[in-house]
Amino acid sequence: MKVASSKYLDDRRDLLRNLVSILENDFPYVSILGTDVKGKLFQVTTTGISVNDSRWSERGFVLRVHDGTGYFEFSFNEIDSESLNGIVELVKKRVAVFRKAMVKNNLEAAKTPIPEEKEWKLSFNDEVKILPGMLSAEEILGRLSNLKGKAHSLSEEVINVMTLMENVQVSKLFISSKKDLFQSYIWSQGYLYVVTRRGKMTKYSMKGFSGLKGAEILDEMDEYVEKVVENARMLLSAERINPGTYDVICSPDVAGLIAHEAFGHGVEMDMFVKERAKAVEYLGKQVASELVTMHDGAAGVREVSSYAFDDEGCEAKDTVIIDRGILLTGISDVISASILGTEPTGNGKRQSFERKAYARMTNTYFSPGKDDLEEMITSIDYGFLLEDYYSGMEDPKNWGIQCVIAYGREIVKGKLTGRIVSPVMMTGYVPTLLKSISMVSKDFRLSGTGACGKGHKEFVKVSAGGPYIKAKARLG
Repeated sequence: MKVASSKYLDDRRDLLRNLVSILENDFPYVSILGTDVKGKLFQVTTTGISVNDSRWSERGFVLRVHDGTGYFEFSFNEIDSESLNGIVELVKKRVAVFRKAMVKNNLEAAKTPIPEEKEWKLSFNDEVKILPGMLSAEEILGRLSNLKGKAHSLSEEVINVMTLMENVQVSKLFISSKKDLFQSYIWSQGYLYVVTRRGKMTKYSMKGFSGLKGAEILDEMDEYVEKVVENARMLLSAERINPGTYDVICSPDVAGLIAHEAFGHGVEMDMFVKERAKAVEYLGKQVASELVTMHDGAAGVREVSSYAFDDEGCEAKDTVIIDRGILLTGISDVISASILGTEPTGNGKRQSFERKAYARMTNTYFSPGKDDLEEMITSIDYGFLLEDYYSGMEDPKNWGIQCVIAYGREIVKGKLTGRIVSPVMMTGYVPTLLKSISMVSKDFRLSGTGACGKGHKEFVKVSAGGPYIKAKARLG
């Protein structure tokens, strides 16, 4: 079923066009982004239920002008015929005051080129199987309650369960002299979270679900309840790992975490401009095994960070970052691309209309290969199959990486022994880790249940994933 357009944005479209037209008399470039994002979060736990507005909800506008030297941005959450002239005068006044202060203090601002835009009109309404509004809050909470009850019924060791579903409808409008764009789509995510206890030992397991989907995501969650309970109970018997360097197989989730941390942040090209990314030194050079091809883009796959255009009105793309081990390029917003003399990659994203656009990841993933998982396991004399993760960190300046993995399954002489180690810390130097990749499976899976920050702030939705990969890694 088609996702509806935003009446809020539709009702103000002509006013926004008029605003852009008036300001073009004084500025060589003017654009405006309108956002209308709304959603609901439904949660059921062992001890209660809740329904709240999604934290991603927002409604407002960000106006960008270029005065021939650099950009200025202004955000506001309402516009009508009476406030239009006031907005125009405020923009002109503040730009003039800033430039006057620069001259008075004998300062010179860095010059940012004006983007070259092509004519583009677009109206895009995505489709989902079940629109969120087709199920009442009572029906959704009932489904989540059933999942909770099913988890408790599977074992007396289950002491707490949390089931959650969040639906978010994103509607955005972008207008400039050459562009008139609209998009509306829905992304959803769900969680199954199970806590188990045996004696004094308490462990938990979690499974996330996500995609450009509606309430049909509840059906997917129902299929995994037994697996999540099984994993939570399994971790009660987990042992600590002996630190060392091992042959490992990373699940698609863990591979996605590596992609995100290793060559996600590290190739955000605003970091190239600020000289905070080591990746710029390796463009055109081998940074990974020849088996490794890595992408980032909103157009290559369908997940929570897929869209038709970004928050700067640039068309979504599928960017090949690493091609058979060679680092080709990074991902950029309009400003970093202008400064570096490259084409924007459609990665300009804002946390909200009140925040700046940065070069940000969308869907970051390794391409699948030709190997079978069973063959990969058989090839290992001693090592671990690493599955699920808790967190990750990266250092784009020095290319260090740290991933906290939920658990590892021991492999001895090509077979899983049943021994579990947890948690597992993976650390290392990015090129060393990626150059060690020796097998890549045919499987492919993405996950988009998390959010990514830029320096512990500026959070946006992203996804990551890929196939199973075999590598050599330092674990502890």
